[in-house]
Amino acid sequence: MTPSAAGLVEITSQAFGVEIDLLYAGARNFTGRPVYRRASCFLHADAAAALARAVRLAAPLGYRLKLFDAFRPAEAQWVLWRHAPNPDFLVHPARGSPHSRAVAVDVTLLDPAGDELDMGTPVDSMSPESRHGTSEIRPEAQRNRLVLLGLMSAAGWDFYRNEWWHYQLFDARRYPLLSGSVVPGGP
Repeated sequence: MTPSAAGLVEITSQAFGVEIDLLYAGARNFTGRPVYRRASCFLHADAAAALARAVRLAAPLGYRLKLFDAFRPAEAQWVLWRHAPNPDFLVHPARGSPHSRAVAVDVTLLDPAGDELDMGTPVDSMSPESRHGTSEIRPEAQRNRLVLLGLMSAAGWDFYRNEWWHYQLFDARRYPLLSGSVVPGGP
């Protein structure tokens, strides 16, 4: 795990033992179009280390992690905000998302067969049912969210109350905002 000059580490399925399905690299996201130029996944070295801890904690329980997003260039945050300026689910780009600091992930759990666990809503569902602690979803989905929360918290991640899938480092604001120019070819 050798960080780039910007302190970023490329996250690959092989190196980290995770599945990667970057929603914003294709049209299967709330904008209906690709936001990233290429499907590359990066995190700051500190977040990469926390991701590796989460992977190690999940393995004995028979789970794997699936990443939907990680580093999101500041330019991409503007694209998302212009499409859906909803402060309950998106940080205003001028303030700076933890994703744009390369210290956040959007993640779910996979069972031993490689299927996503039921979390009650899809990733990026901008609805009250996406909140942590809601009782408006099936009990199995509540349990699955709690398992994910426990694994990620034990690995050093903080959660965002409105999105069951979003985790970030506790001190995310200490990391600088980054543009797509910090990675080769830009994400």
